[in-house]
Amino acid sequence: MKAAVIADKGLEIRDVPAPRPKAGEVLVRVRACGINRADLHMAAGHRHGPLGGVGAVAGMEFAGEVMEVGKGVGAFKPGDRVMCSGSAAFAEQAVADGGRTYPVPDGLSFEQAAALPIALQTMHDAIITNGAFKPGYAVLIQGASSGVGLMGMQIAKAKGARLVIGTSTNPERRARLKEYGADLALDSRDPGWVGEVLKATGDGVDIVVDMVSGYVANQNLEATRVLGRIVAIGRLGGMKGEFDFDLHSRKRIWFIGASFRTRSIEEIREICRRAREDLWDDLLAGRLRMPLDRTFPLEEVSAALAHAKANAHFGKIVLTV
Repeated sequence: MKAAVIADKGLEIRDVPAPRPKAGEVLVRVRACGINRADLHMAAGHRHGPLGGVGAVAGMEFAGEVMEVGKGVGAFKPGDRVMCSGSAAFAEQAVADGGRTYPVPDGLSFEQAAALPIALQTMHDAIITNGAFKPGYAVLIQGASSGVGLMGMQIAKAKGARLVIGTSTNPERRARLKEYGADLALDSRDPGWVGEVLKATGDGVDIVVDMVSGYVANQNLEATRVLGRIVAIGRLGGMKGEFDFDLHSRKRIWFIGASFRTRSIEEIREICRRAREDLWDDLLAGRLRMPLDRTFPLEEVSAALAHAKANAHFGKIVLTV
């Protein structure tokens, strides 16, 4: 089968053996794959937790039809339309753990479905679980114009947030944030953005989901209320930055790091179960949606990654297989 394999200099389309499902897994005829920022990291030769490395098939999420199920998988059967998160997604066939596999809702294309799994589970875990969300909370999403960020704003709004704030440093993308749940759209490079948050909330937001880090670390502390929570899931603005430990202590802020790279399969299955249980009605009702920026055929995966690296997209980039 054809697959995008990590080579010394990026990704190469190669013929590789088709995978077989083990117990607890499903084998999928892949129709579309979502591109995530971690794919850029791995294509450049870096590992992403246990994923990546020269010779590995790239990709972390996909959608298609079930071809075969392993022992112990009772929720799916051959022919079912599914969307999955996992590894080795950029290929004509891929396997996924049954606990990381979701049915594709009626009316949703494979391209749309392939853009959803990682965003749904990442943001449900960040906002609802680690953020300890309650209806009426004010939520700030740093880096909100990414696919994951857009999903985070919609989840917060669907679950009853009183105020959703999103940031983007790009004026065109920032202007579109209100289409996806933002009540207030701000530029995190603007020195006055914290003042705008405090003006809108009175005493700060209840939850910050931070995909920027770096230069916004102390401003996040200023924008968060006493006993609020900051959930750090990305570092688009830098791996390191200044941190006001005294302000953090005085505000008694919960600062939580969240990553899938160090989680066990049992933990990830539970995250997926919670996301499906809590978000499925919202997904079926159309309250959660993902804009597709561009689609590329699998053979043009390098061009798709270059488009992602340029950081000019809004929503998700998808490969078709």
